[in-house]
Parts: sequence; C-alpha cells; structure tokens
Amino acid sequence: MVACQHLCIILSLGLKVSNVIFLDSPVGTGFSFSNTPEGYVDGDITSSNRVYKFLRKWLIDHRQFLSNPLYIAGDSYAGMVVPFITNLISQGIESGTQPPLNLKGYLIGNPGTGEAIDLNSRIPYAHNMGIISDELYESTIISCEGEDYESPTNTVCAEKLRVVNKFINEIHKPHILEPKCPRTSPNPRNMAGERRFLKDEHEELIAPPPVPPLKCRSYAYYLSYIWANTGAVRDALHIQKGTVPEWIRCNDYLQYAHDLPSSIKYQQKLTSQGYRALVYSGDHDMLVPHIGTQTWIRSLNYSIVDDWRSWFSSGQVAGYTRTYVHNLTFATIKGAGHTAPEYKPRESLDMIKRWLSYQPL
Repeated sequence: MVACQHLCIILSLGLKVSNVIFLDSPVGTGFSFSNTPEGYVDGDITSSNRVYKFLRKWLIDHRQFLSNPLYIAGDSYAGMVVPFITNLISQGIESGTQPPLNLKGYLIGNPGTGEAIDLNSRIPYAHNMGIISDELYESTIISCEGEDYESPTNTVCAEKLRVVNKFINEIHKPHILEPKCPRTSPNPRNMAGERRFLKDEHEELIAPPPVPPLKCRSYAYYLSYIWANTGAVRDALHIQKGTVPEWIRCNDYLQYAHDLPSSIKYQQKLTSQGYRALVYSGDHDMLVPHIGTQTWIRSLNYSIVDDWRSWFSSGQVAGYTRTYVHNLTFATIKGAGHTAPEYKPRESLDMIKRWLSYQPL
C-alpha cells in the first residue's frame, strides 16, 4: 500500500474558520510511528479505531474543545475511512460513552468509496473530456455491459478496455491538464485492483529523490521532502529525535489491510441520522472522477432541495453544487485536480468556510 492518506479533525469555534487537528494516519505515514513492529500492521478498521481512540483521549486532555462542533474530514482514500470513523463516534454517542463528543458531520474530497463506480467512471469522464472518441466510447459501453472492467471475461470488451486505458494512461490522471512526468521512485509499481487505483500518481518521494523538472508538480513534492527533513522544521513540529529518521511523502511499504468493502452504507446511515456531509470533487481529477461520485450519491435516492447551480469565489464561478435532503451537499471545484485544495486553495477555503457556517455555497 502507498499511504498518502490525509485526515483532518475540525473543531469549529465561533468566528474563526476552525481549529484543525491534522493527523498522520495510518501509523507509519508522515511523522507517525510505533514503538513495536506490531503497531505498523494496520488496515481500514484498525486505523479508524485508533483515530477514534486518539480523538477521545485528545479531547479529554483538552476539555476546552469538547463543546466545539466536531467534523471529521479527509481526501482521496480517506473517503473510505472518514465515514467509518464518523460512524464510530456516532455509535459512541448513542451508547452513552462519556464524555460525549459534539459530532456534527464529515467532509470528504475527491473520495474513494470502494465501489466499482470510482474506477468505471473514468471511461465516461474520458469521453466527456475528449480523450476518447464517440465511437470508442459507445462500442466499449455496448461490449462491456455487465462486465467487470478490471477482469472482463468478454474478449471484445477486454480489447476495447485496452485501447481506452492506453489513452487514459497517457494522461496525468490527478489533473488531466498537467504534464505527465516520470516517477521519481526507483521502483515504481503498476496500479492494479479496485483498491490500489488510488495509489498516488504524484511521484513517490523515496530518499534521496532526484530533482524533478520545474514544470512538474512533483517539484513541489521534492521541496516538501527537503522542508520536512530540515532540522529546524522538525524541531518546530516537536518531532521526537530517533522516532522517524526520514519523512517521505508516500510510504510504499506498510502492511495495510483494505478491510472495508465500501463507505457508502456508512454515509447513508450518518446522513439519515441528521449528520451533515460535504462531498466535493476537483473537476479535472481522473483518479476519482466527479461523475462517479455523483453516481453513487444519486444511488442514495435522496430528494434534491437546491438543484444544480454555480457557486462563486472572488466574483468568479468556482464550481457547481447541489444540495440534497438529510444535509448532504455535493460541490465541484472548477479547475482542481486530485485533491482539490492542493490545486484551488482559496476556492476550497471559501467553500468550507461557508459550509461550516451553515451558509449556502
């Protein structure tokens, strides 16, 4: 597993946007570590329970934050675990666990869900964006009806998918308009499998990383490697000496079990219980295309209360949004990739500020 999971715990407070806990999870990502080898054996369920345990302990130790509205947030593969963690908190509240947490909802961006639609939606997305022709798209849809796109049994379908994937793999999938740059890892692995498709296609930084071309987004990742491993930075972050000798952006060597088949049932349960949810997507992301996200949202069969419309930032269209019953909001962020805040930080902040303040986007 490549662990590039981004998980945030947001404690809203008054006129401020929020107080945020940025958590390196699972163990072994970022500056997180274990004192025993067993601590590095992790998975969706184990890491989620560890996050819940950590959060309860942190709030008990910092009781001034207990009354703050609490949101769990994350991007990309965190779309699998954020709803599960939120559900654990909800179950604790229902069972009377003390002290109660003031849970309000969750946010997920460019989220993987474990469902086939996350991967399968790349084909209509590629067609919509002019990457594959009308004829190839239509013949693929016909030939592959009822097929597993990863392991098709129909040879005609398999050939169509081979051609489609040839075009898709020529594109930088995290943001289709950016240049496709060579990996910096000396041992790049091919992505395969529904779960592994979320492997970070931004280059893996394994020390010492070569310097990428300036035109590549990975150049910024190279700089982040230098920044995070600078002594002054580690001291400022209070990283214990001898715990994590080297920060790397993506840890490719964790023992991690993908033991949550899907996050959608937890999202339906949470929203039907009244918890708020913001689901957002960069509209130039082909790793988890927004049309796939919209497909599983529609599968919830929630009525629309505010139909598709533009939302604005600094007087310009920043994306499009739709609101459903049960406090579920979906939004696209125009021009953003995987993940949206990295590409469009100002627009993403405006979106989150409004949503946390119960204002329409």
